[in-house]
Amino acid sequence: MQIEGSTGHYRDLEVQALAIAIFKDEKADEGFLKELDELTGGVVKSVLDAEELSGKEGETAYFHLLGENGPKATRLLLIGVGNREEYRPAQITQMAGTAVRSLRAKGIKSVAIVPRADGDTESIASMAVEGAIMGLFDLDKYRTVDKEKRKIEKLVIALAGADEAAISRGTERGRVIGEAVNFTRDLANEPGAWLTPTDMAERARDIANKFGLNIDVLDEARMEQEGMGSLLSVSHGSDQPAKLIILKYTPAEATGAVDGELLAFVGKGITFDTGGISLKPGENMELMKYDMTGGATVLGVMQAIAQIKPAISVLGVAACAENMPSGKATKPGDVVRAMTGKTIEVINTDAEGRLILADAIAYAKKLGATRVVDLATLTGAVSIALGDVHAAILGNDQAMVDEVVAAGKEVGEKFWQLPLDAEYSKQIKSDIADIKNVGGRKAGTITAAAFLKEFAEGLAWAHLDIAGTAWADDVKPHRSKGPTGIAVRTLINLVERASRARLE
Repeated sequence: MQIEGSTGHYRDLEVQALAIAIFKDEKADEGFLKELDELTGGVVKSVLDAEELSGKEGETAYFHLLGENGPKATRLLLIGVGNREEYRPAQITQMAGTAVRSLRAKGIKSVAIVPRADGDTESIASMAVEGAIMGLFDLDKYRTVDKEKRKIEKLVIALAGADEAAISRGTERGRVIGEAVNFTRDLANEPGAWLTPTDMAERARDIANKFGLNIDVLDEARMEQEGMGSLLSVSHGSDQPAKLIILKYTPAEATGAVDGELLAFVGKGITFDTGGISLKPGENMELMKYDMTGGATVLGVMQAIAQIKPAISVLGVAACAENMPSGKATKPGDVVRAMTGKTIEVINTDAEGRLILADAIAYAKKLGATRVVDLATLTGAVSIALGDVHAAILGNDQAMVDEVVAAGKEVGEKFWQLPLDAEYSKQIKSDIADIKNVGGRKAGTITAAAFLKEFAEGLAWAHLDIAGTAWADDVKPHRSKGPTGIAVRTLINLVERASRARLE
């Protein structure tokens, strides 16, 4: 898809369709809409007067433009974005996603989006492009019939009077981030038989080779040498060997961590989760192909970082394994030893994500990480607590937690902090080992984080439980159902914020 920015008037754009944001209760005889109404021969006023469109978020109205003195575009899509004072990045991305999905369905090939947002030109352009690219993602990769073949071939972000250099930077940044999100979503949607830990490692190598990242992949022999008994206990039941993927970005002027600090992202990459010996119910088990979303997010983030080129070093770690039942599988009651030397009583083999993350976090620390954000589709309990609106965040460093929440807010991704008091750690104390991998029914999301906290000693650490937000069960105007790519944009923004702070 050809992507460009325009600082000229939308009426002069050589596109088939215009997509224009409309605010709630906006009047057709005032300001921007008055001009638009005049250019379209009274179409806007007639629609608003008839109350066919009120500007509520997600509402749309579509028209053919026939006037000789109007815009060069022959189609117009008005998109409600809600109250003007509440118009934020989330609304910009959703407006753009709604625009491309709606217009693609009508066979439109070239679109100009007029987001009508105030503020930083680069950010607005980026958000619009991100939303448009994300909006074009669908689940039909493996269909041979009923496959969406229509494409948007040209996308223009129209910001009249804006700085040309800023809009150019923004559209390019948006392309990089949007593609990273969709890369992550595509990985999360891959069937478990077609995306094994070995396949994930190959995808990571492709990223490293294409974008210039350093890569190392630990096989099971090397993990054994490192003492990663916790991670390896998960892969015992599978014929597919585990892989620990290490990607590193280092800015051109640096040779390692900056000022002694190194930010690391650590992701859970369970390419398929049966639950192991603690077998899951069969209903909906097919969705467990997306239990590697945390690892996929790390790969997507690192792909974007390699192109954005921030001023700080970033480490990406994806712990990948398949959790299967077999005669070799870890059994409930077994005791395993983690890389740190801690012993773990495995109460439930379906609480495997924390077992692989324990060694992955410890290894990130060994490689020099001082600040770690781990993310995982870790607990079903988080869906009960927060539904599919907020992802959970917990940590041992309030400043780190606050940074992630703020970075998410800027891009329209929501994280809600849960407590992590010392009392919760009592629930994971084992009678026969140092700790156990589950803490009972109460506070399941919190006790899972308490388990990971045991391996984050000496780190500024935040944990994201994205189990409730990583997969969408329904279609919305701006996106398909399926994998959402949650946290990709937040973590990229976190890096960019740290980079800017470094340069100031």
